[in-house]
Amino acid sequence: MKMFIRSVASVAVATLLSTAAVQAAEVKAGDLVISQSWSRATPGGAKVAGGFLTIENKGGSADRLVSGTADIAGKVEIHEMSMDNGVMKMRPLDKGLPIEPGKTVTLMPGSYHIMLMDLKGPLKQGDKVPMTLQFEKAGKVQVTLDVEGVGAKAPGDTGGSMMKMDHGTMDHSGHGMKK
Repeated sequence: MKMFIRSVASVAVATLLSTAAVQAAEVKAGDLVISQSWSRATPGGAKVAGGFLTIENKGGSADRLVSGTADIAGKVEIHEMSMDNGVMKMRPLDKGLPIEPGKTVTLMPGSYHIMLMDLKGPLKQGDKVPMTLQFEKAGKVQVTLDVEGVGAKAPGDTGGSMMKMDHGTMDHSGHGMKK
């Protein structure tokens, strides 16, 4: 029994360590803490990609994410997506993204995000994409985007389906389906 418990404990610890290693490192810059930086793999020929991350302002004054650079992209912009009369619209934030004191801002799909434009090559799942963020007060901050699967919705999400079915081997006879 003791051997079984040790084996289960060893597997649990190994799983936790490997999961922690997969997630992007937390970066501190002045009063800002940047975490969970990631992107999605891009299909062949894609010229744009999104960058996502969380920025926490632990200070007493506001800061602002104003721009960024990345060797993989010709241009980096800070964008916002919003609904306007039932239509999803995307626009660059020309004055940057404010990070209020004591607040956390999450850049994620369908909301605020970083646009990597004029990509020089595809982003592949498992890649690490270095980039530099420019803040009004914290200055230049180096981060690394962990590239997840094409359909990923969050860091650590491979973008694939958890449930796969082989309909060719299933019996659909009771469902009125013809073979």
